[in-house]
Amino acid sequence: MQTPYGHLTYCTNIHGGETWRDHFAALKAHFPVIRAQVAPDQPMGIGLRLSDRASRELSDPQTLAEFKAWLTDQGGYVFTMNGFPFGAFHDEVVKADVHAPDWTTDERVAYTLRLADLLAELLPEGMDGGISTSPLAYRHWYNATAGDWSAMRKRATQHIADVAGRLVEIEREQGKVLHLDIEPEPDGVLESGLEFIDWFEGELVPEGISTLTSRFGFTPAAAEAAVKKHIRLCYDVCHFALGYEVHARVIEALARHGIQIGKFQLSAAVGAHLPTDQNGRRAIGEAFMAFDEPTYLHQVLARHRDGSVLRFRDLPEAQERLYDAEATEWRAHFHVPVFFEDLGLLTSTRADIARVLQLQRDQLLTGHLEVETYTWQVLPPHLQLPIAGSISRELNWVLDELKKTVNS
Repeated sequence: MQTPYGHLTYCTNIHGGETWRDHFAALKAHFPVIRAQVAPDQPMGIGLRLSDRASRELSDPQTLAEFKAWLTDQGGYVFTMNGFPFGAFHDEVVKADVHAPDWTTDERVAYTLRLADLLAELLPEGMDGGISTSPLAYRHWYNATAGDWSAMRKRATQHIADVAGRLVEIEREQGKVLHLDIEPEPDGVLESGLEFIDWFEGELVPEGISTLTSRFGFTPAAAEAAVKKHIRLCYDVCHFALGYEVHARVIEALARHGIQIGKFQLSAAVGAHLPTDQNGRRAIGEAFMAFDEPTYLHQVLARHRDGSVLRFRDLPEAQERLYDAEATEWRAHFHVPVFFEDLGLLTSTRADIARVLQLQRDQLLTGHLEVETYTWQVLPPHLQLPIAGSISRELNWVLDELKKTVNS
């Protein structure tokens, strides 16, 4: 829905089903209920997640026409897409394969270009559209000290520059401004705000200038401007909170470099301050392990007394260092509903979302706000609630927070 602070929606990666038929069935079942509870008197946007298979199926002209007619009938519209998970995302082990195929591959490029063509068809006039995507690759697939690390980064960056070229063409041909939004996350090649900015300025901009000057005859300055229009940051609040990043500092650094935020993904991680006694730590460790399920990676980032951060690839690995006396706080990569803060012995990083929403209210950093809690099916049983009602509750919580900032 349109708010004074941008279009607000939820990401449909919460819904299972990798075929278009199954995904469309989930939308038909849940979207009208959610809209009635959140935006009954205005159109409501959809953050559309399509697998590669579903994107191929939706590209059929008749299928696409049927979806567009349904959107019109239901008061829905699509302004953002999630192009991070290529394949299956529910009901089987995903783990690091959420990055596969990565940005070194032609498959990732073709999938993303297909999403761009679909989004150009679906996007209402007068709106910009975004597609979030993987932070190049999963870093542990590559040897960071060998030549394959730099070769991987170069090839991935070339592919993203090529996508920028196609987005330039779409703007010229159709007048639609689309952007690819790179999403840093733990164990991605790009994990943090600083890594993203360094890559963007040091690798993407030079590659983009080379690609776009050759392809379109742009001046270097025009090519850089096009790169910064069509390639942006997907700012997942959970991921930045996991790294204990200071949101205002990241946003200030982005502004200094003229890098735009494509969308805020509003999501919360699990965390806890670690007590000094062993019994207390054991209880905290057991509480974290309640979130250890086999589908997704749940990286843990431990902050130490000196401010340094130690990273673990998954919850069981972190358990081996539970009694590290230098560790004062843990945060784990598990998206919990944004309206939860008190999780018993654990807490969530909901306060980070509130801080980001305040920054958005003050500076209007992006036009896209998307709640992304995709883990409903694997939440501990006591946290599982009916999906449609829970999504509505999350969206209404965000709306209340935005109103709260107005009065503060």
